[in-house]
Amino acid sequence: MSFAEYISPPLDLIDIHTLGALAFTTPAPNAQTLQTILESAIIPKAFFDVRKDSDALYAHFNINLAGIVDIQLMELATRSFSKRHVNGLAKCMAQHVYMTTAERQTWVATKEKGKKLFAPELGGNYEVFNVRPMLREIKEYCAQDVRFLPQLWKYYNDKMSPMWAVKVEAATKDRVKKSQAATFIGQGRHMALGPW
Repeated sequence: MSFAEYISPPLDLIDIHTLGALAFTTPAPNAQTLQTILESAIIPKAFFDVRKDSDALYAHFNINLAGIVDIQLMELATRSFSKRHVNGLAKCMAQHVYMTTAERQTWVATKEKGKKLFAPELGGNYEVFNVRPMLREIKEYCAQDVRFLPQLWKYYNDKMSPMWAVKVEAATKDRVKKSQAATFIGQGRHMALGPW
């Protein structure tokens, strides 16, 4: 089964701040938990640059991610030019996601509203993510990019050769492993370097 088959709108947010570990350990009627899904090697999960998420999940909830599809590495693998540096999500979306003019304007406006609320350099505060009930602008900021990940995944997956798919899988596993090390540093210029 492909990653795209697991996507089913509408998107819901899981409130980790409020639920804590229960968000990962509470079983569904089929006895699966979010932790068992995240740790399953046979259920594909897409992340855009898995490193910081993997670091946080491992450090705070002892979750060892498996079955990860790193869309940032897929983009890098499908390039016909330099693979020295990775691209950020906004650049990939601007270049490879089809949006109508209205959708693109909404996407940009949602990004800007969210950043103004949480980015200190714009007068915001990261604590806004912990305010309950969660502000609508923050909910939209958190959910909006995820809506386009299936489109990015499909675009890069259709372009990627089997040889590069194997390289992406290995590099993704390496990213997860390195992100769980006590020496992992999730900020800095090294984060922009590609693995190849």
